[in-house]
Amino acid sequence: MNWEVRKANRVKKQLQRIPSEYNQRIEAAIKNFKSNPFAGDIERIEGEKNIWRRRIGAYRILYEVFLKERVVLIADIRRRTSSTFK
Repeated sequence: MNWEVRKANRVKKQLQRIPSEYNQRIEAAIKNFKSNPFAGDIERIEGEKNIWRRRIGAYRILYEVFLKERVVLIADIRRRTSSTFK
């Protein structure tokens, strides 16, 4: 059974600003969320119940999973720095 993947408005804008080499990898990872949002290099964000991050090189996809509705909401895409998750 497939999952529905939704992107926040700011994510669409962020994707336009990301270099194409990462953009293609990020878009591929987002497509993979449709079959399994828990595959790949993921971790749950500490202190959060349903918010996860997936690592794609220097970038992180932050997303929320709604199990009952089978929806994945892509909330943010950030370039990893020393202060990204502080």
